[in-house]
Amino acid sequence: MMRGMIKGWFQKSDHYGEFLTALLSGDRKAMEKYLNRVLLQIASFFDGGKSTSDTEPERFYHGLVLGLIAELEGKYHVRSNRESGFGRYDVMMEPVSAGDTAYIFEFKVLDSDEEKTLEETADAALKQIKEKRYAEELLARGFAKESIHCYAFAFEGKKVLIKEGYSQS
Repeated sequence: MMRGMIKGWFQKSDHYGEFLTALLSGDRKAMEKYLNRVLLQIASFFDGGKSTSDTEPERFYHGLVLGLIAELEGKYHVRSNRESGFGRYDVMMEPVSAGDTAYIFEFKVLDSDEEKTLEETADAALKQIKEKRYAEELLARGFAKESIHCYAFAFEGKKVLIKEGYSQS
C-alpha cells in the first residue's frame, strides 16, 4: 500500500529513482536536495507541523522515506521501528548480499525547546544512534562498522537537512 501511494505521488516525475540512486551511491547532498524539492512540491506545511502528539510530525517524514526505499525490498531487508542496542531505531536497511552497505536512519523534527537549528537537530539524531547503539544488531550479524552508514534526517516543515555519521566511536 505504501509503495503504491508513494509511486502515485511521483508518477508524473521523471525523477522517481533519484533518491535511491543518491542513497546507494553515498551522495548525501543529492538525497537532501531531492527530499527538499519533493517536500516543497507535494507536502503541506501541516503534514510536518506540530500536533497534539510530539511524534506525529516525525511519522509523516518517516513514512515518506519508507515509501521511497520500499523499492529496495529484495536487495535489502527494510525494517522500521525495531529494537537494537539500547533503543529503537527508525529505519534499518540490511543488505541481502554480503559485503554491501547497511544503513540506519534516524528522523527528528526540530524542537525549538531543544535545538535552534536543523544542524543541531541532525547532530542530536546522530548522537542518539551512537548512544543507543542501534548498530548492535548489524554488528552481531558480522557487519564491519565501516560498512554501516548512519543518516540523521532533520526536518522543519518543508525543509530537511541530512547528516552522515558513524554508528560507533
